Amino acid sequence: MSNAGSRSLWEAVEPYHYLKDIPFAKLKSSDRIRKNPLFFGPFKIEKLVRGQSATWVPNKYYWRGKPKLDKVVISVVSPNSASQAIKSHKFDIIPVINTQWPQVKNTKNVNFIAQIPIAYHYLGFKVGKWDAEKSKNVMNPNAKMNNKALRQAIGYAMNVDAVNKRYTYGLTFRVKTLVPEKFGDYFDKTEKGYNYDLKKANQILDKAGYKKKGKWRVQPNGKPLVIHFAAMSGDTTQEPIVQNYLQQWHKVGLNVQLSTGRLIEHNSFYDKLQHDNKGVDMYLAGWSTPTEPSPHPYYSESAPFNMTRFVTAKNNQLLDEINSQKAFNHDYRVKKFHEWQRYMNDEAYVIPVDNSYQIFAVNDKISGYSLKPSKQNNKHPLWNEVGFTK
Repeated sequence: MSNAGSRSLWEAVEPYHYLKDIPFAKLKSSDRIRKNPLFFGPFKIEKLVRGQSATWVPNKYYWRGKPKLDKVVISVVSPNSASQAIKSHKFDIIPVINTQWPQVKNTKNVNFIAQIPIAYHYLGFKVGKWDAEKSKNVMNPNAKMNNKALRQAIGYAMNVDAVNKRYTYGLTFRVKTLVPEKFGDYFDKTEKGYNYDLKKANQILDKAGYKKKGKWRVQPNGKPLVIHFAAMSGDTTQEPIVQNYLQQWHKVGLNVQLSTGRLIEHNSFYDKLQHDNKGVDMYLAGWSTPTEPSPHPYYSESAPFNMTRFVTAKNNQLLDEINSQKAFNHDYRVKKFHEWQRYMNDEAYVIPVDNSYQIFAVNDKISGYSLKPSKQNNKHPLWNEVGFTK
């Protein structure tokens, strides 16, 4: 309860007087949500072109008064054309694609500002399914990926640091636990995570009985081992990055193949994960975490977001302790967070991979745009203060 984002206190507001007569089942598709929503921020939507753009104009009822801008137009842009849009000054504010940094870094009349988000990419291993009737994850002890040695070896075979240096120029960096470093004491800085170590990966597989039979390793029971790996499509570097990881796993004798034979579109990718598609054994995904650091919403037995479907008594215990009455004692909660990070790194049901600087290119004539937290808003720029210099 001491942190925003804990879900202990309601942090959003909706206009009850405007929505109360709409049946809840029809709320999501109603005109009062889709076409004529009410706004309490500095701007309101004037025009929406689905999948293309949204035009915002000042909200005359905004409690802080009239904002400095007459209009804000937000447009959808392909990642592959983002760098050209920056160089041609097509937009006043636009996110930078980190893999395109060398192409834009010397652009004139632009200020580059950045932050490290509370987010990370991770490698997840499918070891169960979601039980919709009981609303909980159910782990399969006999799942192909339910072998700690196999998961650990896959983690050590990934050359994350080399990939980030080659493709993101250091703007993406390896993370060592599933708790972002921004959470201060809760982050265990003693953990080393999964650094690149092919020798160790081979030793772990040999010891666990994954013997080579020709080019590929077989399961400890002697049966063939084929691992289906799912990854999302992205910018032009996504394909070579994924192919690199496939090559790394092949180096230690693991026959890892792309699920569907290609990178998967974002919505289809998460549909496969959420419905426990049999053609996915492991996957590369990522997310932003709440501002409350508890991992419970992502990794608990009752969490739909726990898409690996791993469930253990020890994990349940540690998550309960992290969110317990005792956890109002800061030192106790820090201790339990550290225990959980060590436990998760050892079990390797979910392997932390990397995080990235989030960079924006901002027209140098723009004033009042900041990524710093404020008393009024701890996540976004205060749009009522954004304007143009004279």
